[in-house]
Amino acid sequence: MATIVEKFFDSKDALTAELSATLEQSLVSGIEADGRAVLMVSGGSSPAPAYKHLSNLALDWAKIDVAMVDERWVDAEHEKSNEAFIKSTLLQNHGAAANFITMKNSAATAEQGSAECEAAFQQLKRPFDVTILGMGPDGHTASLFPHANGLEFGLTTSDLVCAINAIESDVTGSITERMTLTLAAIAQSKVVKLLISGDEKLAVYKAAKAGGDINDMPLRAVLNHPTINIEVYWAP
Repeated sequence: MATIVEKFFDSKDALTAELSATLEQSLVSGIEADGRAVLMVSGGSSPAPAYKHLSNLALDWAKIDVAMVDERWVDAEHEKSNEAFIKSTLLQNHGAAANFITMKNSAATAEQGSAECEAAFQQLKRPFDVTILGMGPDGHTASLFPHANGLEFGLTTSDLVCAINAIESDVTGSITERMTLTLAAIAQSKVVKLLISGDEKLAVYKAAKAGGDINDMPLRAVLNHPTINIEVYWAP
């Protein structure tokens, strides 16, 4: 089982303060130790305040590589693009000087673009300094959705990224293609920070932690991995 440290906070502001401080320290330490730091980021509302805080810090951003843990196969300007979200939060102000590695390329489909994305991600320093994950109410993390087409490959391959198809209720239309970090890539991180909020998701996390079929709740594959170091951040 992964090494799991649970950090529960009374408020989202307290969570943001702690997350921001630890992210800053990880990036500074990564640069000091290796000459560069790698930050793998997720979308969603939970990390947004910490991203905005980081963007205002005078870090050595030219030595920081930023990449996403997953992306919908849409144009970067699309309202549901994680890249657009990252560019509007983290990659602003001082953070605009970071080296951003996109997950989206010009291929027509995620499957067709997976080799090009894999080549780009292979250039990143490993282990990654920090990987930030969220979690859906169905027990997915990154874009490793329950029973999705491509899930088995994502959980077993040694590749860093893979294409996956998943139906999601929060998107109008039929945008199902995604690119995502694989379990092997998530495992190549010094620390994984899993962000969850609210009682409903806390119950989902506890159910995933208790064990069961990873195909029903792919987060279980991360929580059960023998070498991953996870810090769970929760606030109401």
